[in-house]
Amino acid sequence: MRNAEATRERILDAAMAEFSAYGIAGARVDRIAKTAGCNKNMIYIYFDNKETLFSTILQKHLTRVYEELPFTPDDLPGYATRVFNFAMTNPDLIRLMAWSSLEQKTESPAERGTIHDLKVAALLQAQNAGQVNKTFAPGFLLTAIMALATAWTASNPFGPSLDPDSTKNPDELRNSIAEAVKLITQGDTEKHEQ
Repeated sequence: MRNAEATRERILDAAMAEFSAYGIAGARVDRIAKTAGCNKNMIYIYFDNKETLFSTILQKHLTRVYEELPFTPDDLPGYATRVFNFAMTNPDLIRLMAWSSLEQKTESPAERGTIHDLKVAALLQAQNAGQVNKTFAPGFLLTAIMALATAWTASNPFGPSLDPDSTKNPDELRNSIAEAVKLITQGDTEKHEQ
């Protein structure tokens, strides 16, 4: 049984690299099997097809994200910087998510929609409690925070490819993201105080 689990994990690791590099359509089961050091048929035994393998990998890594990055509506700038740090250190996962959105050949894990809805509800609750300004709808805020936090990943066409100098100082970039999130979620308190 140990060998079966080890083989399954090798397949998942090899598939993560393959899918993040080539997407679902461009990924090749032959290459995954070769990298995993197993017979191609083993992939079909464990996962039925390429799309199921992709979905399994996406779900596994999204679960990890949810565990490692708890949503904190009381500290949205801090949340954005944690997402930024995670995205910059996990480019394969960011590319995997981009491929998932681009190709739309597999269903997004149901948990992803549920987690999104919980975050939007938490933002609405924070707005109603006066912790977050109500200038923007909670769904818009969440999308804006995630877009800011992941904008400088290698897979974003508007990030480092257009502004390669922006990633030279990650601390400055991280601070700018936190400040931008603060402004869109709390407003410019200095203006209101004057």
